[in-house]
Amino acid sequence: MDKNTIIDLALDLTENSPLNYISSEDAITPACAGMKMFDSPIFAFGCANDELFFQFRSPKIDGGHFMLPCEWLPGARTVISFFLPYTDSIKSANSRDLSRPADEWLHGRVEGQLFVAELSNQIQKALTNAGYESIVPISDARFKTWIGEGKFTSNWSERHAAFACGLGTFGLSKGLITEKGTCGRFGSVLTALDMPKDIRQYKDVYEYCAMCGACATQCPAGSISVELGKDHVSCQKFVDKTMEKYKPRYGCGKCQVSVPCESRIPVTTGERGAVYV
Repeated sequence: MDKNTIIDLALDLTENSPLNYISSEDAITPACAGMKMFDSPIFAFGCANDELFFQFRSPKIDGGHFMLPCEWLPGARTVISFFLPYTDSIKSANSRDLSRPADEWLHGRVEGQLFVAELSNQIQKALTNAGYESIVPISDARFKTWIGEGKFTSNWSERHAAFACGLGTFGLSKGLITEKGTCGRFGSVLTALDMPKDIRQYKDVYEYCAMCGACATQCPAGSISVELGKDHVSCQKFVDKTMEKYKPRYGCGKCQVSVPCESRIPVTTGERGAVYV
């Protein structure tokens, strides 16, 4: 079992799994029927004992709840992190109206997360079948989230794992900016298989963010500012309202579309300016 085997499995599943396409039975509108949610994923392979994972245990970072890879899986050697970028259909649809999430985005957020789980579980299954103990933290019964004191934390964070593995850095909106942008979903698998590790191409937490403020302009809840960053409470309240209106689906994602980091890494040209790579 090597990196290419895992990547090839993911590419095949992304292209051919029915779960990556909206069925006519599930489609909110006929226009969504048959829509593909994700393009091909990108991967990063990190060390389960990376010092960053120990830093994530800080109450200031993840509420003090973060579990180390070795706590999830004794003997863990590798953290496999991946990013699934949304298709142009979802991105463009969610750019049209700032007042509500597009139907396409609602599918990407909810049905899309089902596909993220499927891909994670299939990678875990392939590794286990090859003789290497592996788990998917967010599918584990021990996975928990906490809400309190204006913070939303959990004992495993896909974005933080992706940062540690080398997939990208955080942006002003607290999304993670990868070479394919910030508009998509993350997943991860922990395994006892010792695989070659990728080297992080950055040093700073916000290195890929131009701090241009475009995401703040896009935010319908006014939850983001260059000066103060992101207010998670007002953001969540807005998302909760979408749940009331579109249940069982919900979402927003306006800070991820029509911005320089939507589909790539922006290049900083000044304190608040950016151009596309």
